[in-house]
Order: sequence, then C-alpha cells, then structure tokens
Amino acid sequence: MKHFLPAMALSLAPSLALALPPLEELAAQVSEAELHGTITRLVAFGTRHTLSETKSETRGIGAARRWVQSRFAAISRDCGGCLQVVTPSQVFTGPRIPQPTEVMDIVAIQRGTEDPSRVIVITGHLDSRVSDVMDATSDAPGANDDASGVAAVIEAARVLSRQKVRATLVYAALSGEEQGLYGGKVLAEYAKAQGWQVEANLNNDIVGNSHGADGVHDNSTVRVFSEGTKATETPQQANRRRYNGGEVDSPSRNLARFIDKLAQKHLPTFKVQMVYRTDRYGRGGDQVEFLNAGFPAVRITEAHEDYSRQHQDLRVENGVRYGDTVEGVDFGYLAQVTRLNVIAMAALAHAPAPPKGVAIEGAVTPHTTLKWQAVPGAASYRVWWRATTEPQWRFSRDVPGNVTQAQLRNVVIDDWFFGVSAVSADGFESPVVFPGDPGSF
Repeated sequence: MKHFLPAMALSLAPSLALALPPLEELAAQVSEAELHGTITRLVAFGTRHTLSETKSETRGIGAARRWVQSRFAAISRDCGGCLQVVTPSQVFTGPRIPQPTEVMDIVAIQRGTEDPSRVIVITGHLDSRVSDVMDATSDAPGANDDASGVAAVIEAARVLSRQKVRATLVYAALSGEEQGLYGGKVLAEYAKAQGWQVEANLNNDIVGNSHGADGVHDNSTVRVFSEGTKATETPQQANRRRYNGGEVDSPSRNLARFIDKLAQKHLPTFKVQMVYRTDRYGRGGDQVEFLNAGFPAVRITEAHEDYSRQHQDLRVENGVRYGDTVEGVDFGYLAQVTRLNVIAMAALAHAPAPPKGVAIEGAVTPHTTLKWQAVPGAASYRVWWRATTEPQWRFSRDVPGNVTQAQLRNVVIDDWFFGVSAVSADGFESPVVFPGDPGSF
C-alpha cells in the first residue's frame, strides 16, 4: 500500500485577494508589557466578584466591565472603527446567585471581509472569587484566574484588529463563570440569536502561571482540553458512533489537533498537551456552555496549576502565601499562550470553512471513498487518514477544488479513521472533519 506523507498544514504564500502576514510575524506582535498592564489594572479593582459593586468607578465587577469596554473602544479607534462593542446580558438567580443579578459580557466583534457569518470566538472570564464563593466584598485579585485569560483576549484583539481576515473574530470578557458558567451561557445564546456559525471557541482560563503545586516549573507547555463526543449527540447518533467510531473525533477534538499542529510549526519551543477531556476532572469552564449550544470549543489552560493561588483568601499560613496575585503570573509564559491564540484565530479565520456533508463508503471493498460538499473559497481539499489508535492525522492526499470526492485505493475502510479539510489558494487549511454526525462542525 502506498502512503502519502502529510503536506504542511499552512503555507505562508500571500493571498492574491486578502494577504495575511506570516503567522510568526503576528505572534511576534504580542507584548508582555500590554499583558502586564491589563492584569495590573484588573487587579486594582479589588474584587471582580459577579455579585460585587456595579456603580463604583474604582471597585467591583461594574468598574472592571466598563474598563474592558473602554479598552475595546480604544483598540477600535486605532483600527478605524473595525470593532463593534456589544454588552449582551441576562438576569439570573441560582445556587450561587441568590438574588436576581445581571450577568453582562463585554464583547468586541471584528467582521470578516468575505465570510462574516462564520465566527471564531476567544473568551476569558472577568469575574474573580476567594475561598467562599459567595464572598462578594473581600479582595479577590484574580490575577491568574482569570485576568490572565482576559489579558490574552484583549491582546489578541489589539494584534488581530490590524488585519483583514475572511471570517469574523469575536473577543469576549465574560462574567459569572465562578457562580455557574453564566457568562458562557449569555454569549452562546447571543451567538445563536445573531445567527453566528461558530466554528471555534478558544476559552482561556488560568493561562498565566508556570510554577505548579507539583513543584514543576514548566514555561513551555499548555494544555488544550476537548470533548470526545458531542454534548448535543442524540441517542440515535450515539448508537451509530459506538458502532462505527468517532469517540475521539468531535469537531472540538479536531480543533485541538489543529491548534497542536500550529504550535509545532509556528511556535516550535512551545508545546500543546492535548487532553482528551472536556475540562479538568470534576471542574468546568465557559467552553462548556458553547458545547451545550452545539458549538466546537476547547479549554486552554496552563500545564501545572498552583492551587494555593486559586479560589483562596489572601493570607499567609504555615509560611505559605495564598491568593491569586500578580506575583504569581509568569508574563513570558502568558505571552506564549497568547501567541498560540493569535495564530490559531488568524489561521482559522483566513482558511475556508470546514467541509460539510462529509461521508464515507467502502464496506466489503479494498478501497475507501470520501465525499463532501463544496466549500466557498476552497481552492483544494485534503483527504486525511490515520490508524485508529493514533492521536494525530498522519497521511494525506490533495484533491483539486472542483472535485468533491476522492477514492483511496487499497486503503481499507475498516483499519483507519478518515477526514477531509478545505484549503485556500494561499494554503490556509481548515480543521479536519471526521465523517458523519460525530465529526460535523
């Protein structure tokens, strides 16, 4: 059997219609100083607890939200008004919100030039907490959890707003995460109401620390968590998937593979550790609400967490300093995480959409046939396959853009997993799509 080695996922050749700088050049524009300034300013609000003060200009969640809104407005002015800033909100009550409370997200929208309904979202949560999740008055700096994620969001907006990209980019600072993932729910429902075709949510939560509670100092690895099967899978879909496969090929999982490949090529000193879970064991983040809405989403988080700096009152106990302060943030590490987000958003938004209608045939034959629907803006397609036990796509074959099916002769359907990606004229490639319901974006 002849195997075809995979082509590189991205080409840096300029587009004839819409040029994007090399991804390494975009990554180099990320500023540690900007990240430091954002986190320092957010910490200065004292607490950003969802139930905290909303009228003060200097303390509480309201002041923090208004400051983020002003940052997005300033970035928009610098790019000639390229960002639309909106503040979707809902009023909630729940186990951690005893009185009706408005949960508001601060969202900046950068419209795509060619495919504006296709949307790439980056999120971090603005709210913070101490040991008692209901304590809305004590100082809760939230420097790493999750001012680091919000800083990555704002810095991604500053860098990418200078570019023209095909799909829409959305930058969002969410509230209410610590009280029950309410900010993620607000934005996911807003996305549905706006008719957004959300291709990816990159949720950055706890992304600024490189010294773990396990004693490991690791400033070169970040974890990307992704669900294996869709949260929205029906019983009938589950039955087919259990029989034919797809447990490790949800769109979120193939989004994680896409991010991993980008890091290998464009950030060679920075490693993505893919984790085959929706989130850390027994814990959650705002990407869960995107998954519940049927949108592909991953959680990006540091490789080694320090639990003495998460959800802790500020104190010194038995010689250990507790609390989520600026001193616990490694800004060089946070800059690398932010660079990964920037190149992932740029590559996703500049590539064609992932193919729809991917189907596969080949039972009781030695050959495998894949079919898919034509993708606007695709100059070609790439058919991928890998052994069923392999974590990454391994073999590929290119297919011209006016062809929407391919036969892999003497590649037996029973022994491999298969997928299809779309490629632009300038070499930007979509995530791979696994056939059928399990893998459809």
